[in-house]
Amino acid sequence: MNKLATALIMSVLFAGSASAMPKEGCGGNCAGCHSLSVKEANTLVKGLGGRVTQVKFPAMRGVWELDMEKDGKKGVAYVDYGKKHIIPGPIFSLATKKPIGGGAAPQAAVTKVNPALLTPGNSIILGNPQGKKRLFVFTDPDCPFCAKLHGELKKLVAMDRSVAVYVKLFPLKIHPTAYDKSRVIMQGPSAKLLDDAFAKVALPAPGPNTPRAGVDENIRLAAKLGVNSTPTLIFSDGRLLAGARTAAEIQALFNGKKTNR
Repeated sequence: MNKLATALIMSVLFAGSASAMPKEGCGGNCAGCHSLSVKEANTLVKGLGGRVTQVKFPAMRGVWELDMEKDGKKGVAYVDYGKKHIIPGPIFSLATKKPIGGGAAPQAAVTKVNPALLTPGNSIILGNPQGKKRLFVFTDPDCPFCAKLHGELKKLVAMDRSVAVYVKLFPLKIHPTAYDKSRVIMQGPSAKLLDDAFAKVALPAPGPNTPRAGVDENIRLAAKLGVNSTPTLIFSDGRLLAGARTAAEIQALFNGKKTNR
């Protein structure tokens, strides 16, 4: 980056601020899947001038908010989760016309839901359909963390024949092709097509008669339960956990033991 570009970025970043002296998954709890330390942030912005004093999750997903300081002046910038781009702030919400910054705390995570709302319909079943240990999993075919969990679920049902896993396709809006993929997978429903999706194998395109109802019902169920990210695991007693887990961790949770997360 040449000196002119560097100067331009930093001038925008700190413009108007002279008086301001002094755990894994898609879509929900971003801190569970993405991390950026102050030390790493300073490495990323090295050469741009200024230093990072704090890293926060703003209301807008997909970026970290960086509190920065230069020559006694304070400013804010944003870095995308890919750690490839820096965006001078502030960023304004079109709805409120106010900056999205300030490190607003995320909504409290749901940890328990009403188990009466859980039904085996609109699911792909892994393991023993008559199994006494039941697990409901909300998954997205384009979610890399869901793909990781899917492999662990297969290990789980292989090691414990009393487990039934009900996989519910829950395409997130941040994955534009996930809805149509979910429709195709649920048309069977087809466990093989779900495997193919996670293996990045191209799926058939939905046809005019490919149903939407099953996927739409899963989306509505997720809203009722407060599920807003994938993967999300819900045990038959209503315990909810967001993010991927290993087969051993899930088995321990079935047995009432605590894991390290």
